[in-house]
Amino acid sequence: MHLAISLNIAAATGETVMDFSRISKFVRQAEAAGVDMIVISDTADGPSISPFEATTLLAALATVTDRIGLVASASTLAHQPYNLARRFASLDVISHGRIGWHATMAQGSREAANFSRPEGFSDTDFRRRAEEYIGIVQGLWQGWDADALLFDKTGGRFHDPEKMHLLDHKGEFFSVRGPLNVARSPQDTPVLVLSGLSEPDLDIAARTADVILLESGSAESAKIHFDDLRRRATAAGRDPDAVKVLTNISFGSDDGPAVTIDRLETQLRAKSCDGFNIQLHTQDSALDDFADRVLPELRQRGLVQEGYCGATLRSHLGLARGGDR
Repeated sequence: MHLAISLNIAAATGETVMDFSRISKFVRQAEAAGVDMIVISDTADGPSISPFEATTLLAALATVTDRIGLVASASTLAHQPYNLARRFASLDVISHGRIGWHATMAQGSREAANFSRPEGFSDTDFRRRAEEYIGIVQGLWQGWDADALLFDKTGGRFHDPEKMHLLDHKGEFFSVRGPLNVARSPQDTPVLVLSGLSEPDLDIAARTADVILLESGSAESAKIHFDDLRRRATAAGRDPDAVKVLTNISFGSDDGPAVTIDRLETQLRAKSCDGFNIQLHTQDSALDDFADRVLPELRQRGLVQEGYCGATLRSHLGLARGGDR
């Protein structure tokens, strides 16, 4: 079973703001328990006080952890694709291949409301723009072969031109030449995570995503959605095992840990997902409850791995290298 934990660090007005020491302590506890990845977001529906920008926090967390995957949410509307691709590629090098990008593209998001759109710009246009954006970012991440950069001072060669690939993208919404000025990381490219998907988004996810986070429901409905996504991935020419589907499970300090764990076991036995994304409230009581009571029980029942498979996030999740897509 694969296990992710989502933390929204954007505290609503009047709530206690988490500091870095508290966040880093919890992430290290999750790493000790064998959790595959932490997903950090810093947005809220209403006015909020966010203590950190999510990707900056990832850079800091990379220095105090060794194995756990680190994923940050970033909008396809709020950033230019070249700059975002460069930021995540840099983080992937800094972390030695443990980074993921949780691409947010929901048409009803706060970013969408603030987006300066041409007259008549529809949800379908949002969707086409998001898919083009994601394709650009993934293409930029693959701009250099793993051994392309030579740094050969004697011969005067910075790189092997045969191993540099210009993106030279000219699309409906963007024109990006590339390449990035960042080498490939040990895991080749960051992991792409998608969530909040409507029915028309599912084909995009099946074509592009490495990890899909689905809303929870009954084991039967989860099984239907899981099988549907695997069929869509196959139709897109991908190995269905190349897309990991995790079901979102909310956990608050007032939830019974045994109830949460029993629910995970039930859905896992039904083979309705590849694992779970635990959505945690960031109050200290919820974090402590989960770290002290739930994680040990998950390990005792054998529902999380003992140690990590390899050193990169892709290896934890059993994913192929990004260039092998």
